[in-house]
Amino acid sequence: MLDLASIRRRLDETRPAAFTTTEHTRQAAVAVVLREPPGGSSADAEVLFIQRAKRPGDPWSGHMAFPGGHLDPTDADLCAAAVRETQEEIGLDISAAPVLGQLEPQRPQAVRRDMVVAPFVFAIEGDPAFALNYEVAEAVWTPLAPMHRGDNHDVERRPVATGAMGFNGFRLAGGHFVWGMTYRMVQTFFATIDSDYQPVPE
Repeated sequence: MLDLASIRRRLDETRPAAFTTTEHTRQAAVAVVLREPPGGSSADAEVLFIQRAKRPGDPWSGHMAFPGGHLDPTDADLCAAAVRETQEEIGLDISAAPVLGQLEPQRPQAVRRDMVVAPFVFAIEGDPAFALNYEVAEAVWTPLAPMHRGDNHDVERRPVATGAMGFNGFRLAGGHFVWGMTYRMVQTFFATIDSDYQPVPE
């Protein structure tokens, strides 16, 4: 189920829910980049995360995320925005990579403005080198299977306006914690390719 062929087949069978926008809606897109690990099994697909650099004023400062960003007037569409931002942020050219499908768009809860983020799933081969720009601190490959099984599910306490509260997420190698909107996207991905998957709320 977690090999690229099966993922492509399941995504081909589904279409993301439509989302409404107004002239004030800020639109963005991210790239969910998958690969079969070099020298690994075709059933052991991996996904690429980035750790955003810590920057004052950035609501996602230091968070684990997918590469991506806001729709630019020069972008043909949201998928093109995901491709461009991935090139700019980590130096990875996915313009010729197969697009396996699109996931349900998400509305971030960390910002007050009207905003939607559309995730697009890509497949690449090999072990590309990255050239990280100032927005990215690290790029991390991690296997899908432990997250799908819930093996690395964890809860981390993070500061909020009222003090601190626990958030569900996935604990990756190196201590990285995937939570918030990216955690929601990962769970949406699993629910899309596996009808028996039971998401755990944020």
